[in-house]
Amino acid sequence: MTRADKTVNYYLVAKDIILMTIATFIIAVAVFFFLYPTHASISSIVGLSIILSNFVNLSVSQITMILNVLLLIVGFALFGKEFGAKTIYTSILLPTFLGLFENIFPNNKSLTGDTVIDVVAYIFLVSFGAAILFNDNASSGGLDIVAKVLNRYLHIELGRAMSIAGFCVALSSALVYDKKTVVISVLGTYINGMVLDYFIFDQNVKRRVCIISNETDVFKDFILNTMHCGATIYDAVGAYNGMKRKELITIVNKQEYQVLINFIAKTDPSAFVTVYKVSEIYDTHRHQKFLSKRN
Repeated sequence: MTRADKTVNYYLVAKDIILMTIATFIIAVAVFFFLYPTHASISSIVGLSIILSNFVNLSVSQITMILNVLLLIVGFALFGKEFGAKTIYTSILLPTFLGLFENIFPNNKSLTGDTVIDVVAYIFLVSFGAAILFNDNASSGGLDIVAKVLNRYLHIELGRAMSIAGFCVALSSALVYDKKTVVISVLGTYINGMVLDYFIFDQNVKRRVCIISNETDVFKDFILNTMHCGATIYDAVGAYNGMKRKELITIVNKQEYQVLINFIAKTDPSAFVTVYKVSEIYDTHRHQKFLSKRN
C-alpha cells in the first residue's frame, strides 16, 4: 500500500469516526433532554431501559449498555466486521454520553414543559442522528440492529422495521406508566418510523421518467452525453390511432430529475411525460454472477 493510499484510508477512518461521534451525540441529546423527562418508550432500546429501570437498581445508561452489548453480538454476527466495529464504537459511546449527562444534569427536567413537544423534538433529532449512522453502514445499537435485520432479511423498509420493533417497546410502557404515556409511546413510535423512513429511505428514491416526443434523439443525446445517465428506447403504438412512436425511459435521482424536466419543458413543451418513483433497483445479472462465484 502506497503512502497516498494510507493517507486516504486514515482520512476515511477519521471521517467515519467524526460522523459517528456527531450522530451519536445528537441521539444522546435527543434521548436525555427530550425522552427521559417524558418517560415514554419510543422506538429505542433506551425506551426499554427506562421501563426496566423501574424494576432493577441500575441507571438507564447502565441498562442501555448491557442491552446494546447483547444486541451488538447479534449485529456483529449477521453484518460482518465493518458493521460490528462501527457499532461497537457507537454502542459504547451512546450510554457513555448518557451517563455523562446523568452526572452533569442530575435533576434533568423537561426543557419545554410540554410532553408532546418533547416527543416531537426527540423524534426529529433521533431520526436525523440515526439516518447519519445508517448511511454510514453503522448503528447506535439496540433497536437499530433489529431494524436492519428486518430490512435485510425480510426487505422491510427501515422506518417500518424500526416501527415494528419500537411498538413492542412502546407497549411495554403499560407495565409501569399510565394510559396517556402508553398512547404517547405508541403514537410517537409510529410517527418516528415515518420520519426515520423519510430521512433514510425517501432521500434515495429515484424517478423513472418515460418520455414520448418528436424530439427523442435530442433527449437521448442530452441524457447520455450531458447528464451521463442511461436510457432505453422502446417502440410504442398508440391504441387509438395506431401511430408508431418512440418511448424513451431513464432512471434519475432527485437532482437529475429536475434538470431533465427543465430541459424537456424548454425543448418540447408538448412532450408526453410520465414519472414513477423507484424505491429499489435490482440487477438480476449481477446477482446471478454473485451466486455463481459463491457456488
